[in-house]
Amino acid sequence: MQWTLEVVVVPVADVDRAKEFYADRLGFVVDHDTKINDDVRIVQLTPPGSGCSIVIGKGAVPNMPPGSLRGLQLVVPDIEQAHAELVERGVAVSDVQAVGENPRPTPHPLDNVGFVFFDDPDGNSWAVQQISSRA
Repeated sequence: MQWTLEVVVVPVADVDRAKEFYADRLGFVVDHDTKINDDVRIVQLTPPGSGCSIVIGKGAVPNMPPGSLRGLQLVVPDIEQAHAELVERGVAVSDVQAVGENPRPTPHPLDNVGFVFFDDPDGNSWAVQQISSRA
């Protein structure tokens, strides 16, 4: 049986502010923004090319403190290009860092070990890792 991770709930304080960050700054696609009533709203966004989405909202999402999610990770084929895009979009992102040594020979020295890090407006933390080929 195949198991896929399809959705991760990201706790936020202000749904509109978070939607703007993820859609306009990060370039995530807004799959839907559903307001069920004044107390319930669900926004689903998907990173370009991803099979997994995030959900932000109020009322129908688990009650987690805004900014409490750590360790979310995106994967890109070129970390330096991803860093440049994030900077261009106005995201406060770390410099490109090599975390450890590449465990296998690859054409690019940052493959598997190249990372950048950023937080969303609520403090939920994200990592972006370069993986251009898999074993």
